[in-house]
Amino acid sequence: MTKKLISKNPSNGDYIGEVTVTSHAQLTSMVKTAKASFNDWRVMSTWERAKIVTQAFESLAPMQRDLAKLLSMEMGKTAGRSMGEVSGVIHSAEYFAHNVANALKTEKIGMKTQIQHRPLGVVAVISPWNYPLAMAANLIVPALVAGNTVVFKPSEETPIVANEMVAALNEFLPQGVLQIAHGGREVGQNLVEADVNLIAFTGSQQAGRDIMKRASGTLKRLIMELGGNDPMIVMASADIDAAAQFAVASSFENSGQMCVSTERVYVDEAVADEFEARVVAYARQYHVGTWDDRAAAIGPLINDAQYQKVNAHIVDALTKGATLALGGEPLKSPFVPATVLTNMTPAMLMESEETFGPVVAIARFSDIEDAIRRSNDSDFGLGAVVFGAKEAHDVADQLEAGMVSVNQSVGGEGDSPWVGAKQSGFGFRGSVQGHQQFTQVRVFNK
Repeated sequence: MTKKLISKNPSNGDYIGEVTVTSHAQLTSMVKTAKASFNDWRVMSTWERAKIVTQAFESLAPMQRDLAKLLSMEMGKTAGRSMGEVSGVIHSAEYFAHNVANALKTEKIGMKTQIQHRPLGVVAVISPWNYPLAMAANLIVPALVAGNTVVFKPSEETPIVANEMVAALNEFLPQGVLQIAHGGREVGQNLVEADVNLIAFTGSQQAGRDIMKRASGTLKRLIMELGGNDPMIVMASADIDAAAQFAVASSFENSGQMCVSTERVYVDEAVADEFEARVVAYARQYHVGTWDDRAAAIGPLINDAQYQKVNAHIVDALTKGATLALGGEPLKSPFVPATVLTNMTPAMLMESEETFGPVVAIARFSDIEDAIRRSNDSDFGLGAVVFGAKEAHDVADQLEAGMVSVNQSVGGEGDSPWVGAKQSGFGFRGSVQGHQQFTQVRVFNK
């Protein structure tokens, strides 16, 4: 019996569309097709592949508005954010593909030795629902430009917009170079266990552990971003207004469903009253609504399960002594109001786990060493931010994260790596070294 994956609008449960779930036999056939297509794709020059990939992504331009609307309807992202995501995917394609091609140039060592970067084979790309096109493109582009073929499994929460993108890309890409498989956890697990050479995954820590186990039998290569529980330290010397604006914007971006959202804020008690007051004032300006509500800054969470998790974290915090500075009014699932909690403690789920919702959770400190310790006391290590004057740089230097910033958001300029420390990452993407992870390094003497 053919199984269907039905996509619904998280705001109201309306039917959006459906796709056929990929069976195990179909997935095996896809991988065989990818292997056969690899033979012709790999012999093209890197720059030729970069040109084709660029043209494919730029061909999405006429459907930009339709893709953005579909993305909003399927995921709940507000209209402006969806347009920004789709536009970024389209208009950064040439820059991105060019950087990958440059990173894979052959290097000469001495008179006889070359360092080459050869394609691996078939890459399984498994991407999340929170940025369904951008996160997919961030893995598909370097995989294809490097000469690999791709079997792509989007999240089961956002299959329709992913399907539309792939169908359009395949108008320009050679047959079999990019294929899409649909389904939930079982399909993802089957893909990991299939005869692929590299698994490029963005998602949860729990799923990452499962992927490592399933990939270990054949020692498949892995590139994985596994979420975060990002801390923010606000020192007494900080620009308090700027820090408050950042804390709210970072915590509420994409309804808090962002891997580098600020999840934990530690503020010096000397400025805590002012900081908390300003956070509440800014947070009050964030209206909750559907994607097509022009006044909305916070959309729905992706589904009821995420709604229940966020609310469970809020209730846990309040039960254990947190103060509700803003929020609390009941909203129908999957909408969560802009929420500010103070007096966060290490015993709360809000501090120890990734909440992934529109919540600013704040704790006070009297000793900067305590703030550093609590910031680092996590299995996660994706991003971390410090707001303060000159001494903030010394504090930032002690934080255990792959991306650390002072008085600004994480993520470097240009083609910087997007990288997590500890259990937030295994391998990374972006930068020369990141692009090269989609290849086999070969020392060639002639």
